[in-house]
Amino acid sequence: MFKVRFLIFIFFIFCYSSITAQEAKEDIAEIKKLINLAVLEYNSSNYDKALDYSKQALVISFDCNDNLYIAQSYNTIGVIFNECSDSKNAIQFYEKALFYAKKVNNDKLYNWIYGNLGSVYYFNQIDVKKGIDYYKKSLHYAIKNKDKEQIEYTKLNLASAYFSLYKYDEGNSIINEIEDSILSQGSEEAKMNLSTLLGIYYTNLNQKSKAESYYFTAEQFAINSKFDSFLINIYENLESHYTHFNDLQMASKYKAKKDSLQAAIFSNVKIDALQKTAVQIELDEYKNTLAQIEQKQKKKAKSSNSIVILFIVILIILILLLLSLYKNIKLREHINIELELVNEELEIAKQVAEDANRLKSQFVSTITHELRTPLYGVIGITNIILEEHKELANNPNLKSLKFSAKYLLSLVNDILQINKIEEKRIVLESLIFNLTDEITMIKNSVEYIADKNNDKLSVAIDTAIPEFLIGDKLRLSQIIMNLVSNALKFTKNGEVLISAELNRIENKFYFIEFKIKDNGYGIAAEYQDKVFDKFVQIERKDEDYQGTGLGLSIVSSLVKLFDSEIHLESEENVGSTFSFTIGFEFDEDKSIEIINNIEVDLSSDKLYSILVVEDNKINQVVTKKIITSSNMDCTIVDDGFAALIALERQEFDIILMDINMPLINGFDTTRKIREKGIKIPVIALTAFDKQEVVEQAISAGMNDVIVKPFEPVKLIQVIHNQVKTNRESD
Repeated sequence: MFKVRFLIFIFFIFCYSSITAQEAKEDIAEIKKLINLAVLEYNSSNYDKALDYSKQALVISFDCNDNLYIAQSYNTIGVIFNECSDSKNAIQFYEKALFYAKKVNNDKLYNWIYGNLGSVYYFNQIDVKKGIDYYKKSLHYAIKNKDKEQIEYTKLNLASAYFSLYKYDEGNSIINEIEDSILSQGSEEAKMNLSTLLGIYYTNLNQKSKAESYYFTAEQFAINSKFDSFLINIYENLESHYTHFNDLQMASKYKAKKDSLQAAIFSNVKIDALQKTAVQIELDEYKNTLAQIEQKQKKKAKSSNSIVILFIVILIILILLLLSLYKNIKLREHINIELELVNEELEIAKQVAEDANRLKSQFVSTITHELRTPLYGVIGITNIILEEHKELANNPNLKSLKFSAKYLLSLVNDILQINKIEEKRIVLESLIFNLTDEITMIKNSVEYIADKNNDKLSVAIDTAIPEFLIGDKLRLSQIIMNLVSNALKFTKNGEVLISAELNRIENKFYFIEFKIKDNGYGIAAEYQDKVFDKFVQIERKDEDYQGTGLGLSIVSSLVKLFDSEIHLESEENVGSTFSFTIGFEFDEDKSIEIINNIEVDLSSDKLYSILVVEDNKINQVVTKKIITSSNMDCTIVDDGFAALIALERQEFDIILMDINMPLINGFDTTRKIREKGIKIPVIALTAFDKQEVVEQAISAGMNDVIVKPFEPVKLIQVIHNQVKTNRESD
């Protein structure tokens, strides 16, 4: 659940122009000067200096016995401590401010102090409901004073507090009352706070782009006005916003920005200085109290013995306070030492975690390579069978085999790189496809499961859905395949329905609601929140269902890639329905362009001579078949040294180079080729992930990288383009 962490802090300093006869004008002028200096230092995030000026103003206010300025000084000090997250001291000083404000019965003071008390209880999560009560008191006095600006600020605070209690409708209702006024006449600070609140509101409505526009507007206000402390809270909300949408990379970015700015503003040295100043203020209060008592004693002509006794008592109190301060300082030093040790341990743990993560990445890379290599053979051999036996072109079994191999390849990639899915490093493709054909292919591929369990598998596709759509058909097929296989797995002698219904149309995007419904065993209510977690398998009474426990987790992650979410409705012994809605583009002109881009004339009149460097025998057969079927000449060698010899004996138009080979790998072989001055194109054919090898391939002198398994048409297209480019450069 998104947590509201947002700061709207009202900091007001005011001065009265009229001064009563008994007030010393010079002292009052000095108090005003000190308080204004405190405001300037506060706005510049120099909280230690701001507190020092406020303390001086308090001492002079006590000397003048002016309750108005005593209350104002205490309020200023409370603001500074609250900004530095010292809520205990902040509350103490606000209550003292309120005590002296009641002596002068000033409505403006009531408005500001109650507002600040509301903030300290709410923003520090001490008692949000109590904070709301204080805000309502503050709003009462703001309305009484007809102070438009104060009414707006207090309502912003109230809205933020309601958001923290997840009462978004109540909070938004308050924002609607003041939004137009702030946007047209409000201060930069008010506009910044309003934008941040609207960002929080739309985040919780899952309107990502709209929320981000408001956050970035608030950020710009904060930067332009140098509101560093507000900027910290804006970054904190952006971190929560991206975490809410599982964009961990952006969340980490704004967390780093927040931590960096926070460290600069709230350094340990400044915090320690504030703590010491707080104690000094207490000492000054005792001194001023003593001075007042002495004056009263003189006026009442009490005996000097009483004054001495009183002085001794207060002196003892001061000594005890100083001793307590000394103990606290020593305790803080001890705690700091312990914290340093803990930080060292955390640094070691961090290094261990990073090492473990590197090992995991190596493991993922190796396993991916080892699994893709045989899949290249499966897909390639299937294509060879279809080409050599034209009569099997429409054979559903071979089509299902090819589709299943491709699906398995995608599944392997996503299972082994599930961390990439979670980090949103997978980019959806834009391919043209026929939805009916894709779902029919899935139906044919899982028909054997339906037959095994005596299930009826049916499809219902809305006729309003266009014939051709643009989107990532492979990811969509993987989602539906997982859900349908799961439904058939847990349904016996029943029915499973795959339905696709047009939900809405927005511009050129057709939003389609997919449902996979079964009348199988169903899922108990206590397990429904867990089925999308990784490695979770729900226990079944009748049979032992095996699996990785990753299927529904991958489905959930893939659906999120489409900016959607999956929903589950299930009841035991009744059945389950999984549903999700995805928007696909429909554009006739764009569809024609995509089709034209993927079409390649494989019957070239030019006979290219191609050298294939590959150690895997099955891969040799598949690659050679693809090349020779395209009217090209193919020479195959088993390793890099053999390739160097072949290049000395014969001229070639292009080289297809495997990377992971014995004796000498593809990178080193390519370097040796370039050292000999041979400039013909070299294309890397590899089962490694392209992102892992592309930089090394380019530095070795390779011209392009193709990841196995690949579509034959793609390879031939790359060969044509590379040879053409090479000849034009000559």
